[in-house]
Amino acid sequence: MFDSLSERLGQTVRNLRGVGRLTEDNIKDTMREVRMALLEADVALPVVREFIDHVKEKALGDKVLKSLTPGQALVKVVNDELAAIMGEANESLNLSVTPPAVILMAGLQGAGKTTTVAKLARWLKEKQKKSVMVVSADVYRPAAIKQLETVAAEVGANFFPSTVEQDPVDIANAAIKEAKIQNNDVLIIDTAGRLHVDDEMMGEIKRLHAAVNPAETLFVVDSMTGQDAANTSKAFNDALPLTGVILTKTDGDARGGAALSTRFITGKPIKFIGVGEKMSALEPFHPERIASRILGMGDVVSLVEDVQSSVDTAKAAKLANKIKKGKGFDLEDFSDQLSQMKNMGGIASLMGKLPGMPNIPKGAMDQVDDKKMLHLEAIISSMTAKERRFPDVIKGSRKKRIAAGCGLQVQDVNRLLKQFTQMQKMMKKMKGGGMAKMMRSMKGQLPPGMM
Repeated sequence: MFDSLSERLGQTVRNLRGVGRLTEDNIKDTMREVRMALLEADVALPVVREFIDHVKEKALGDKVLKSLTPGQALVKVVNDELAAIMGEANESLNLSVTPPAVILMAGLQGAGKTTTVAKLARWLKEKQKKSVMVVSADVYRPAAIKQLETVAAEVGANFFPSTVEQDPVDIANAAIKEAKIQNNDVLIIDTAGRLHVDDEMMGEIKRLHAAVNPAETLFVVDSMTGQDAANTSKAFNDALPLTGVILTKTDGDARGGAALSTRFITGKPIKFIGVGEKMSALEPFHPERIASRILGMGDVVSLVEDVQSSVDTAKAAKLANKIKKGKGFDLEDFSDQLSQMKNMGGIASLMGKLPGMPNIPKGAMDQVDDKKMLHLEAIISSMTAKERRFPDVIKGSRKKRIAAGCGLQVQDVNRLLKQFTQMQKMMKKMKGGGMAKMMRSMKGQLPPGMM
């Protein structure tokens, strides 16, 4: 998400960093570039106007003009305003009610509502330690109930069965009753979607909302619809007392206009974003972190959280101890590293959170492909235990057998072995205090306080 906007705005703010003195003229030129970048990202026009007005007002203020580094000060103004437009800080779910806390999910057909119900159930179970039940009140789409049952089983959520012959309100009331009996903390209700906003749809969901009095009413919207995502959110917000929005398919939206427009137009916070097809691909929406990512400053906080939640610390400690004792780094260890990286969302996701990524040449970024990681894992899986522990034995005939076993070419096996050798050399440098030396040599390149 935000690839094109990040590229345009990133170049604009890089130009500003070298500016010794800000004037109305160079601010005017900069704001023209920013305006064009936002419009091209499909940000709603009223949002663009307000954003530009606020930045101009603050940029011409004494604090920026008298700053020792006015270019950097203006970058901070742009960063702060981006975060403010999107809501300033993450707003968490309000579940402090008598259990079960009911979450009502609304949205148009095709927005990814049913999948998002399962993703949210998984997030509540893993991050909030809640017991979750899900139910489908969609009696119009024949496969909806079965789909929810399938994804609920995948994430380990309790599923309450329903049929297309039942009334949605009766389904919801029966599910609430069962959730109380089973002592579930949260009940998520999936509702019917339509291809567009209509009176019949609104009437039904209003009736459902009045019957269940949910703790949270979340609108699920496809971010790839751009400005229309914000407008649809507003239509639902006018009909229902929404408490928040979930943006889906943000991994396929390079523009990001929906994220920048939705909060401003609806007045309701974006609480989560869907960042991929996996059930783990749902993240709380942090405006300040997203703003940093847009401007190419990375998102180190989210990266650290990913590491803490996904990395097997016992395995990491075991590997560190192994290297410290001088034992070799083998392909089993290499495979573990690939697996840990995959658990954190893949290499593309990790790189997107690192500072300075927009400065990397596009050709280099195009080489970042998570499918290649799957190929590496497949090659290692085709090896024998002895080959993984002693890679030096892998010669001509073994390479052919490994390539045939994973459906790839001998060149792919050679490429993996070359990458492994490079990583093995790096690990040897860490032995006997080499890691400390490496960190000391990097000290000047790291952010203040990182050491």
